[in-house]
Formats: sequence, C-alpha cells, structure tokens
Amino acid sequence: MTKKKQLDAEHTVALLIILKKRFEQNMHRHQGVDWVEVENRLKQQPEKLWSLNQMEETGGEPDVVILDTKSKEIVFCDFAVETPKGRRSLCYDRKALESRKEHKPESNAIDIAEIIGIELLTEEQYKQLQSIENFDLKTSSWVKTPDDIRALGGAIFCDSRYGRVFTYHNGAQSYYATRGFRGLLKI
Repeated sequence: MTKKKQLDAEHTVALLIILKKRFEQNMHRHQGVDWVEVENRLKQQPEKLWSLNQMEETGGEPDVVILDTKSKEIVFCDFAVETPKGRRSLCYDRKALESRKEHKPESNAIDIAEIIGIELLTEEQYKQLQSIENFDLKTSSWVKTPDDIRALGGAIFCDSRYGRVFTYHNGAQSYYATRGFRGLLKI
C-alpha cells in the first residue's frame, strides 16, 4: 500500500506559519497576491502542502512568485540563496545515473523532483527568477533540458556570476557538490 503524501495537523500549521512569514517578508515576489487565497488553496490540496514541506526540508525556502501575469495558478519556487542543500550532488536523470560506471551519486534531479511532487525550472523560468532576486552565486542548478540536447547525452544548468545569468551544458551523468536543482510547484 502506498503511503499518502500528507502532513499531519501539527506539521501543516507549522509549515503554514513559515510560508506566511516568508510571503509577507517578500511581497516584491508576488505583488497583488493575497495570502488568504494561497492558504485556502493549499488547505484544499494536502498533497501540495506535503510537497512544499519537502521543498522546505531540503533547503529550498519556497515562496509564491508571479511567473505569468495571465495565469490564475499560484506558483511556488525555491528562493534559497544557493541551490537547495538537500538536493545537490545529483546527476540529471535516471538514464544518466544508470550510465555511470563508478562513483555514482545517490540519485538524480528528475527522480527527486518527481518524488517531491515538483518540477525543475525551465531555463526561461530560471532567468525570470533571477530578474527578481540574485541567487546561485556560488552554486548552480540543473534546469529542464530540451529533448534534443538530452538525446545527445547532455543536460543544461544555470547560475549567476559577474551580475549575469549563464546557461551551460554538461554530460547529464555529471554531478558536483555545488550543483542541484530548484523546483516549481503549481497550486
């Protein structure tokens, strides 16, 4: 039997307090969004609260962000200054992990994101977040890699250096202690 991905009442209250405080301290990320609406939607979708808790526990510091002004979805993204500590040292996907002959990392970004119930950011979403705040000044984050690049064995990641956002490529099987991934959760 699969265990339900749901927080108990005590953890739900504690997480909502953290999220509300972060929301109120960072209004520039989500101008025009009302916390009461966010909280009501979250309470109607307990599996999303579980995912947000996983984002928080892995060091993501999730907060609401407006990525598409036309959308009615509420979007949470990781806003930790550096790529979340609990989601580093991962190769890109399962195929990449299985291709490593030795020194395999524990897992991969795509599988961890799926387990948590979040998505990797696209390159464009990553750049949008960087236009709101600077992060990944010492780390880097895998981003959703286009199929044509992945078919050739590569994957892409981004970071911020010298006041600019950079997109790089690497073999999907590579992993580094300073590379992880940032997530996105739509409510």
